[in-house]
Amino acid sequence: MVVVAGVSGSGKTTVGRLLAERLGWEYAEADAFHSAANVAKMSAGVPLTDADRRPWLRAIAGWIDARVAAGRPGVVTCSALKRAYRDALAAGRPAVRVVLLDGDRDVIAARLRARTGHFFGADLLDSQFADLEPPAPDEKVLRVPADATPTEIATQVLTELSLTAAEGTG
Repeated sequence: MVVVAGVSGSGKTTVGRLLAERLGWEYAEADAFHSAANVAKMSAGVPLTDADRRPWLRAIAGWIDARVAAGRPGVVTCSALKRAYRDALAAGRPAVRVVLLDGDRDVIAARLRARTGHFFGADLLDSQFADLEPPAPDEKVLRVPADATPTEIATQVLTELSLTAAEGTG
């Protein structure tokens, strides 16, 4: 089970889909777990609070638990900016591996400005970088530069985590 994390615009969705495709695993986009209220808030340019994120994180954790219980591995994307968020998804779940896509703020801002049809605007990026807590060594989070191509990133993740389609839930 892989959680692809990072600020909006870091490439989580593209990399997550590539990983799931290469592994033959199920894929879930964390945006699909947001409530209508959260989407409306972000669409209005208002950053989410920890309280806004709690039900969202519980829903993602539920998706992870259901996959693990069924023996069906998966890849899910989630910003997971703070340790508490990563812990909500990974603590007590030894099958979960978190990958953080690290990127330069200006590069990611340019990506967000070029993106169309998404509720998360570039004006919210600074709030995500303000919330971002670099992983501590005991979290065992794989940090990957987000400036490579999605294919290069996916290949690096697969290699560094030693993942193969035959691995199952890992």
